[in-house]
Order: sequence, then structure tokens, then C-alpha cells
Amino acid sequence: MPDAVSLIHVKRDNARPLTGPEIGWLFAAYAAGEVADEQMAALLMAVYLNGLDSAELRAWTGEMIASGERLDLRGLDRPSVDKHSTGGVGDKVSLVLAPLVASCGAAVPMLSGRGLGHTGGTLDKLESIPGWRASLGNDELLRALAGVGAVIAAAGSGLAPADRRLYALRDVTGTVESIPLIASSIMSKKIAEGTGALVLDVKTGSGAFMAQREAALALARTMVALGEEHGVRTRALVTAMDAPLGRAVGNALEVAEAVAALSGDGPDDLMEVTFALAGHMLELAGIDADPRQAIASGRALATFRRMIAVQGGDPDAPLPAAAHRQRALRAPASGWVTRLDARAVGVAAWRLGAGRARKEDPVSYTAGIRCQAKPGEYVRRGEPVLELYADDPARFGPAEEALDGALTIASEPPPAAPLILDQVGG
Repeated sequence: MPDAVSLIHVKRDNARPLTGPEIGWLFAAYAAGEVADEQMAALLMAVYLNGLDSAELRAWTGEMIASGERLDLRGLDRPSVDKHSTGGVGDKVSLVLAPLVASCGAAVPMLSGRGLGHTGGTLDKLESIPGWRASLGNDELLRALAGVGAVIAAAGSGLAPADRRLYALRDVTGTVESIPLIASSIMSKKIAEGTGALVLDVKTGSGAFMAQREAALALARTMVALGEEHGVRTRALVTAMDAPLGRAVGNALEVAEAVAALSGDGPDDLMEVTFALAGHMLELAGIDADPRQAIASGRALATFRRMIAVQGGDPDAPLPAAAHRQRALRAPASGWVTRLDARAVGVAAWRLGAGRARKEDPVSYTAGIRCQAKPGEYVRRGEPVLELYADDPARFGPAEEALDGALTIASEPPPAAPLILDQVGG
């Protein structure tokens, strides 16, 4: 029978791959308290340093899925498809995409998370809507999918509970940035939610978790392979995250922009990414529909309103507004904006109160940033490029410090830069 120290030695020394039975024993022993947190942390560091091969990763992910329940969506009268983003700045795509694809005839069981650091969380954004609640029981979730076609909710405690424990260890041991551990964390929950198909939006650039394109592509390939190996039709797009997506960054601000997008008035970059993802989702679900027509007809917005209402929210209630506004990051010269650093804007929004440093921290629903100018647009000297929103004016100073060096102005417009960089999976 294996023991924890021996497995740590094997992985630490990169002596050989761990076997499926060894990984199965490890997860069972960890759940039973026979493997201590410090031993699992040591093994995670060994994985961080030496990786997991494809067989190890398949077994590792399978044990994470098997640690909890798996939702059964086969009783729905429509095909199911989900989307997951690795996170970015101003990335409110899920708020638009879930009701949009549902209005075209799919069931979209979007189990989402909260923001951490400079990237926003979908649940935080939706919780700015009065009355809306993120936590749904499995029966509620299935009823919402059957009735509305879309749900955005927190993953229940019964889905891949091993991931929750492992992520907490990774967070405090410097082992978060590992492609196999990231892939198994994301995919274990997505596979356990029971969706038939999945489209991944893997962000790359200054505001993304994977800043380098090759690393983002490697993560995309790893997750697509895991999905296919576990019976989920999976495809990934690698998309650019060097500038904020859309013009709004922050919880209530992003909800308002998402509603505008569903009403046919969304920023071009947001709509380009949304329509690309929607097309792939509908194709994988086997649905022949035009997402642009779903917005033009009002079906997508109507589905959003029903989705909010079924989770206790009031779609007609005014969104909360910040007590203070300040114009910032003024153009040092007249010219074309060629760079607006997404990470800097995300950090500034976080300092304004829109994000959190730890998972248990509260967030401000009203804090955030509105981009008055984006790359490719002309500004005049002294014009504000950003508007900052906060409930506490003392937060403006630290936020502006984060924006130092975030803006580049040039005498010529920048070349057109693609948003959709790569596709993985057929």
C-alpha cells in the first residue's frame, strides 16, 4: 500500500509517473485525514516543479471529480453547453453570453466564482443586483435551467470538494501557477456540473493570469484534452487581455454595460469576443441559430431578466451607484492611445474597492473604473482617459498610483490587433 512520504519522494525526484491507484489512494487518504495538509502541500510543490503527465493528470482530475457529486442534466429538453473564462479585467462576457446562448435554445449551467486580486468575479458582479443570490440547491438549479435555460450560480459544496481543499493549500504555498493544477481545478468542476459541451476562454496578456501566449495555449490544450477524455465536447479560444474588455471595470458598472450589450449597444471588443464564443457554444450544442438576431429581437435581454428574477433579483431595480467620482489618467499629449495596461486598470479598480485580496474579503459593488478612451482612439492633451468611482474618496490616491505608466500616447494610431488569437479543439 502507498504512503504519503513515498509518493512525495517519487514526485519530488521525478523518478517516475504516479500510477492511477496511487493517486486514488492519495485522494481517499487525504479525505479521510490520513494524509496531512503539510504532506499534501509538499506533494503539490513537487507537482508544481515537475508537472503531471497526461495519464497522471487524467487520474488526478478524475479523483477530484469523484470526491463529490456529479449533476445529471440529461433530463433537460435542450442540449447543455457551458463557458469558462480564466479571468481578466472588464470581462463581463458571461453576463451577456449565458442568456444569449440560452435564448438560442441551449441550457447553460454556468457555475462561476468570485474575483481575487486584479480580476473580477462574475458572482460579485451579479450580487450588485438587489435581491439576486448566487447559492442555489441542485433542484433549484435544474428548475431554473428547465424554465429559463440559463443559470449563473456558485458551485455547490458537493461539486469536486477536493478542489476546494487543494486550492486553499495552493493559495498559501505558492503553487497556484501550475498548468496541470490549474487545468484540473477548472475542469473537475466543469465536468462535475454535467454539461455536455464546454467552450473555454483562455485569456492572455498583461491583464490575464497567463500573461504569455504560449503558456495560455498550453493551458488551453491541457484543458481541452481533459474535457474530451472525460466525455465533454470541449473547445478553447485564446483571447487577448492587454487592455480592459469593454469600457466598464467594476461590479455594478459591468452589469450596466452587460445590459447595454444585451440591448444591442455593447462595445465592439466585448461583442466580438461574445459572438465568437456564442458561435462555438451553439455549434458544439448542435444548434443552428444567429446570436446577433437573438439580441436584435430582444430575446436575449428577456432571457437575462428572467434569469435574474428566478434567482431572486429585481431586474428593474436601479443598480447601486458610488458616492464619489474622480477623473484620472489625463492624456499627457494629444494623440492616439496605443496602450492602456489592463493589469494596472485592474489593480486600480481593486484598490478602489471593486476586488479583494483574500477570498473572505468584502467587495464594493459600486467601485470601479470607466474607460473614456481605449487603444485605437484619439485623445487631446489633458483629457481624462479614465473615470474612477469609489464610496471612500481616500481610495482615489492609491488607485491613481497603480495607474502610473499605464497609458501610452503616440502620433500614429496603433495597428489593428486581433482579439481572438488561437483556437484549440475542433
